[in-house]
Amino acid sequence: MTASERRPVVSVLGASGYLGSVLTALLAKEPVRLRAVARRPSPVPERAAAEVEVRTADLTDAGCLADAVADADVVYHLGKHDGGWRDAERNPDSERINVGVMRELVEILRRRRPGGEPPLVVFAATTSQVGPPPEHPMDGGEPDRPETAYDRQKLAAERILKAATGEGVLRGVSLRLPTVFGQSPLSRVPDRGVVSTMVRRALAAEPLTMWHDGTVKRDLVYVEDVAEAFAAVTRRPGALAGRHWLVGTGRHDTLDEVFRTVAESVAAHSGRPAVPVVSVKPPENAPAIDFLSVTIDPAPFRLASGWRARTELRDAVDRTVAALLDEEETTGKEPCVRT
Repeated sequence: MTASERRPVVSVLGASGYLGSVLTALLAKEPVRLRAVARRPSPVPERAAAEVEVRTADLTDAGCLADAVADADVVYHLGKHDGGWRDAERNPDSERINVGVMRELVEILRRRRPGGEPPLVVFAATTSQVGPPPEHPMDGGEPDRPETAYDRQKLAAERILKAATGEGVLRGVSLRLPTVFGQSPLSRVPDRGVVSTMVRRALAAEPLTMWHDGTVKRDLVYVEDVAEAFAAVTRRPGALAGRHWLVGTGRHDTLDEVFRTVAESVAAHSGRPAVPVVSVKPPENAPAIDFLSVTIDPAPFRLASGWRARTELRDAVDRTVAALLDEEETTGKEPCVRT
């Protein structure tokens, strides 16, 4: 195979996770050498245009990480500590994974022989790095004032990526994500977020509860649209490298609208009456962010990348309901509800 015929090497770190599994399935349709890397084996489509290699690895092990990104032209860094933002406050492993992997990744790429374009590294960050959200839609120009350990760690990793881009070690792009939700036919990895939790409750004929009057707004992005956003970076890396970008729909749904959409979708699929949507008293330890609206202006990323979210809320909810009903029929179990 000549240099012009060489398939680009694409490594997905965190390929077995919720977003990573959908992105891996999407990339498997492309003519690339795809390396799916995670602690657990990553499922991939049986029929793939890509040459797919599945690797199980501990990304905090420098040798394993070096092997995972060897000769990679593109690295998608989706790995994060499984405990989430709450666990990051007390678990020292979270910093080792959320920041240490990025630090080691940069050092590995720094040791590459010079020549050719630096590899493209696309990082999954979060809009909550900004701290308490402003009242207006965020566009990425806001100052960062993170208040949680998880957000401080994500911001630290992002800054390492930007600094390495400035040094010419790599071409780094950070995508800050709002609430990613929904089940996709591209992956069986479950969504444990609020929307899918409410779908499971509705399927179990339980009321959908809110800790407020429902006017709190969220920019909710369907998981396949988010995976498409990551893929879009490779088409215009020059316009995107060295910065962070906010991914969003710009739709700003109220949670009352979201929960009622869930209730209506489940009713349409099941043939049962829609479950009620009710406000309840919040628990004493409810996070302050749960009572604040988080809205996004996605125009900067849309103009720079050509990407836009294409899945409407009702369509995404319908797909999620259908996927969970299919799961129920396949396993013979009613969908679990975690409160």
